[in-house]
Amino acid sequence: MSEKAAKKLRLGVLLSGGGRTLVNLLQAPNLPAEVAVVIASRPCGGVQKAEDAGLDVHLVPYRDFGPDRLEEYSRRITGRLDAAGVDLVILAGFLSMWIIPPHYAGRVMNIHPALLPNFGGRGMFGRHVHEAVLAAKCKESGCTVHFVTNDYDDGPVILQKTVPVYDTDGPDDLAARVFEQECLAYPEAIRLFAEGRLTVDGKIVRIAN
Repeated sequence: MSEKAAKKLRLGVLLSGGGRTLVNLLQAPNLPAEVAVVIASRPCGGVQKAEDAGLDVHLVPYRDFGPDRLEEYSRRITGRLDAAGVDLVILAGFLSMWIIPPHYAGRVMNIHPALLPNFGGRGMFGRHVHEAVLAAKCKESGCTVHFVTNDYDDGPVILQKTVPVYDTDGPDDLAARVFEQECLAYPEAIRLFAEGRLTVDGKIVRIAN
């Protein structure tokens, strides 16, 4: 086992919503990682959940920044992550744009509630995704864990898990079924990273045995 795999990863979790993904990671059995810092882009339930768990939490609202807000905002996020000594950044329903600096390339993950490259891109998050899947009459959906680049939902795919879509499904039914798989997929991807088993080759992620 490599030295990287022997120690716990320090995670930086970025969120904007209720914090379900954060709670899932905190409860995942035998996850070789610890949450070093949580950064929220707005007041939300995830902040309270992080505080209840005794985590280091920072509220960094996007709207508080000036005309060059994206660059300034991104620097603030990066500074918080650097100060916490983060090894891997986890996007957990983070709805603000963050320009990923070069030293975090290949060290940022996201989970998307559909099978990318389908139903991805700007504005495709949460319920919007499930509504689009149902409108397209798909027979299958799922979730995708991918490395994040500075283009929406365009980073290399690490793994996917699928679920059936039933004729009787509404958006909430499908969302619940997909989230069950998200709870498995995100910890699995983090474990693979911690074990040093992920290699990015262009747009392909190769998983070593």
